[in-house]
Amino acid sequence: MTIHNSLPSSTQLTDPFGREINYLRLSVTDRCNLRCTYCMAEDMTFLPRQQILSLEELRDTAAAFVELGIRKIRLTGGEPLIRRDILKLVGALSALPDLEELTMTTNGVLLPSMAQPLKDAGISRLNISIDSLEAERFKALTRLGDLKQVLAGIKAAVAAGIAKIKLNAVILAGFNDDEVLDLARFAVDNGLDISFIEEMPLGEISSHKRANTKISSQQIRQQLASEFTLLDSAETTGGPSRYLQVANSESKIGFISPMSNNFCESCNRVRLTAEGRLLLCLGNEHSADLREVMRSYPGDRNLLKSKITEALKTKPERHYFDPEQVDIVRFMNMTGG
Repeated sequence: MTIHNSLPSSTQLTDPFGREINYLRLSVTDRCNLRCTYCMAEDMTFLPRQQILSLEELRDTAAAFVELGIRKIRLTGGEPLIRRDILKLVGALSALPDLEELTMTTNGVLLPSMAQPLKDAGISRLNISIDSLEAERFKALTRLGDLKQVLAGIKAAVAAGIAKIKLNAVILAGFNDDEVLDLARFAVDNGLDISFIEEMPLGEISSHKRANTKISSQQIRQQLASEFTLLDSAETTGGPSRYLQVANSESKIGFISPMSNNFCESCNRVRLTAEGRLLLCLGNEHSADLREVMRSYPGDRNLLKSKITEALKTKPERHYFDPEQVDIVRFMNMTGG
C-alpha cells in the first residue's frame, strides 16, 4: 500500500454538486470502553451483535468502495480497538489493491498493547482523542477513562513508528477551554499534530447542555495566538481539519469547525455505520442500507456498487447544525466519528 499526502482524482463517485468522493469513514462497532459526556449517554443501549456488520461484510463493502475509487479509509467506532479481530480486518483492508491510506481514530486506551500490531498490520496514521491532561477532569469527561492509559498509548504509538499521529481535542466552554494551551504544548513538545474540534449537536444527552459549552475555533485560535506563532499551511489530509504550521516546529495545529465555519464545500467523504448504513452527510439523515443488499444478495459486488453509486445522488450540499437544538437523534458513536 503506497502512502500519499494527497488523494488523486480517480473516483467514480461524484455527488450532485460535483464533489469527488475518495474517502470512507468505516465504523466497525458502536460500542466503546468510555462514555464521553458530549458523545453518548451514560446508560447507552448498544446494537444487538447480529445487526453489526461481520468482518467479512466490512471487508467486502470496503473492497467495493475501493473499486469505485475510494483511496483513503479511516476505521472508527465507537472505539474500533474493542472490535474482536480488528487486526485481522486491518490486515485485510491494507491488502486491498489501490487503497492508498488506511488510518484509524481511537481513544488510545488499548494502544499500549495494540500500537505495534496495528503498525505491522498496515495502519499508517492514527488520530488519538485526548480532551484533557488533568486526570480527574479526564475521568469526569470520559466517565470511565484513565488518563495514564491514554498517555501510555500515545507513547506506544510513537515508539511503534506510526508515520503520522494526530491528537484530537473536543473543546467545551467551562469544562476544558482553559487547557487549550496545555494541549497544544503537549502536542508540540512531543512532535505531534493536534486538531481542536467544535462540538456537534448529535444525539440528545439530558446531562449535557451543548448551548452552555459552545466555543468557536476562532476563540480557540485567539488563545493559541498568545503563545504560538501560527503560519498558513497548504497541508491537507483529505479530512475536514484546516491546518496551521507552528513556527519553529514540525507540529501543525488544525481546526475542525462544523458549527462556525462549515467545511461542506470541499467534502470528499461518506460514512458507513457499524450496522451498514451509508451516511451521506454527518449532519443529515440521508442514508442507504447496504447491509440489506449484502445479506439479501451475498457476494453480488456489482449490485452493492450500484447501490452505493445510486445513493451518492442523494448526498446533500451541506449540513445545518443548530447548537440550541438536536436535529440529529443518533449519537456520535452511531455515526462513526
